Order: sequence, then C-alpha cells, then structure tokens
Amino acid sequence: MPAYNAGKYIAEAIRSIAEQTYANWELIIVNDGSTDDTSIVLRQLTDPRIGIYHQENSGQCAAANKAFSFSKGRFIKFMDADDVISPGYIAEQVKRIGDNDDVVASAAWGRFYNDDISTFKVNEDLIREDCKPIDWLVSSMDGKQAMMQCALWLIPRAVLEKSGLWDERLSLVNDFEFITRALLHANEIRFAQNAVLYYRSGISNSLSALTSRRGIKSAFTSIYEGTTYMLQHENSPRVRTAVADCLQNFVYAYYPYYPDIINKAQQRINELGGSKAKYPAGGYTKMLNRLIGWKLTQKFKALFG
Repeated sequence: MPAYNAGKYIAEAIRSIAEQTYANWELIIVNDGSTDDTSIVLRQLTDPRIGIYHQENSGQCAAANKAFSFSKGRFIKFMDADDVISPGYIAEQVKRIGDNDDVVASAAWGRFYNDDISTFKVNEDLIREDCKPIDWLVSSMDGKQAMMQCALWLIPRAVLEKSGLWDERLSLVNDFEFITRALLHANEIRFAQNAVLYYRSGISNSLSALTSRRGIKSAFTSIYEGTTYMLQHENSPRVRTAVADCLQNFVYAYYPYYPDIINKAQQRINELGGSKAKYPAGGYTKMLNRLIGWKLTQKFKALFG
C-alpha cells in the first residue's frame, strides 16, 4: 500500500484489511514522503502483521515497488490507501486461485461518493466469467473504459516475477500499463463473486496535475504501451478495434491539451483502422456535443470547467 497524504482515509483502508476473514496476510505500507498526518496515523498501528516504511516522495510506482521488495507472500495485492475491501475479499480470491501460480483473481467493484459508504453501488457491467486475460481485456474495453484499479486483483508472485513491476516513469494512469502487462503473463482470470471492492470516488484531484504535460504524457505512454502488449499477444481485428477505441477514449479525455501527444494517439488510431467509440457525454455536455461537436465541447470544458 503506497501512501501519500492519505491521513484522512488510510485508517479505514487498513481496518478493512484487519477485518478480513483470511488471517494469513501481511500489509506493507510505504509512506511516500507525506506532508499531512499520515505518519501520525501510521504510528498508532500495533498489529505485528503490518510493516511500515518511509521514503522521500518518489511517486506511487516507486512506493509500490519498494513495498513489494519487503513482501514474502505467495500472493500479492496492491491497494490504494483510500479504498475499502469487503471482509471476505482475500479469502474468496485465494479460494478461486487455489493451487495455481498462473491464475489471477478479479472481483466485483463499485463506487461510493463523498466519503459516504451508503452511496455505494455495485457496478453491474462486470465480467463475471472466468476467461483468458486477452478476452477480459477486449471485453473490458467494449464501449467503456477498462477498470484496472490495482486492488481489484490478487496476483501470484510467480506472475509478477515474469511480468515485472510498476514502471516508475509513470504517474497518471500508471495502473493501465502495469495491470495489462501482469494479466497477459497469466493463463487465466477467475472472478471471485463474493469479493467486493469499494472504490472511493469524488475526491478532488489537482486540475494542474491532471492536465499537466507530465501527467498527460504519462497517461498516453501507459495506454500506448499497455495496448501494444495486447497487440503483441494477439494482433487480430477484435484486439485492433479494442486498442483503437481505448486510444480514442484517451483523445476524448485529454483533447485539446498538448496537440503533439493527441496527434500521436490519433495517428495510432488511424494505423489500426479507426475507431467508432462514441464521445462520452451526459447532461450539458451531451447537449453541447449535439450543437457544436465534441472538439468544441472539450474546448469549452477546458475553458470553463
């Protein structure tokens, strides 16, 4: 669990782990140079199964890699410091993997908003079937953004030893490249029906971080490399379509910032035969899209939020 300025939420995340029905766990927390009260919260922990390490701020990927370096378990779960998992989460995923070292377990998930768990709703658009990783990836990109949140997965150490760890060059959307690469080094994904991830949404993020050149370049690099792994695994019409749609969603999300990056994404889409992914719009953006098109709508949103 990498932690950066997570003092407001990390105790709840840790509590959800401490209350697991599966008791044979270790939790390794790397405090990534937090400037809030994260260190104070961590000093209050007494469970011997929790290891705490501190480093200068180096980014989430570096903190996750450091945490892994201290781990001993056969199975690994990377988890953000502001999310919550159901009490039987780990037990269900361990059960689904069984004795296999080439199987990754997924789970159900949903969002809750404004720190109010009562707003939680399970996402009904889940891939509940056990399937090959490439099939999961293609299905997860069919008309929607793929859910790559790290806590969704329980991954055997043997898979990570083949795939490699987090790319420390990346910041924004860093999970896409890593999770795609890890999944494609497994033989199967198995769905754990009774494991539920409560994904905290509605936290205000820094607009400057989301729209900085560094952030957008990281997002593009992560998506470009992750989708390249998919094409290397299976260069078929269905994968090319999924990749083109994924890149088109990137263009929709980050246009009109940094045209050189957007143009690289568009060039790749063209090379793959184009995309039919629809511009995601609701409310006033849906109305604007109908009136002035998605590009002017995005420029309007960039100017006025």
